[in-house]
Amino acid sequence: MEYLIGGMGLFFLAHFLPSQATWRTRIIGQYGEGPYKALFSIVSLAGLILIVIGYARAPDIEIWHPPYWMRHVTMMFMLPVFPLMIEAYLPGQLKTKFPHPMLLGVKIWAFAHLISNGDLASSILFGGFLIWAIYVRVSLKQRDAALGRPVISGPQRNDWIALTAGLAIYAYIVIGGGHGLLIGVPLAAVPV
Repeated sequence: MEYLIGGMGLFFLAHFLPSQATWRTRIIGQYGEGPYKALFSIVSLAGLILIVIGYARAPDIEIWHPPYWMRHVTMMFMLPVFPLMIEAYLPGQLKTKFPHPMLLGVKIWAFAHLISNGDLASSILFGGFLIWAIYVRVSLKQRDAALGRPVISGPQRNDWIALTAGLAIYAYIVIGGGHGLLIGVPLAAVPV
């Protein structure tokens, strides 16, 4: 459990810094933008590696037993997640309604998994990411408003590309066995 908590602390610390404009500006001013981005990437990757190792090694301590049907609710909630993730990198008109689609996708992903996993490690992992995504979204909303930043969107065809590619990824994860291959837990093996 120490690796999981330590990894999340490292990952969130790396992502907390950009939300503090004065710290970020000071670090970039002192070391340059390239070294800042490199350090950010290294610390984030180290945090993710520790999260994966920690989650895989975490003891199975059940807090509550979610009902079987909750799996289907989770799968329903997951439908927009991958299109939103793609929309973050390929902005279309949808970005005018959801200015930070990746954070929305992370919130939905975390909540969906939180309601269908009743063990302690899952509660820490998904609950932590949910709290983090909410904090970052509020922080970005305040910063964007203070700086008067406009929402940068793109052509509507990008929305269709994000939707099509996102649903294809969803189908691979849910139907094509991708969850088991990428995450290590086949959906059929999820406890009921």
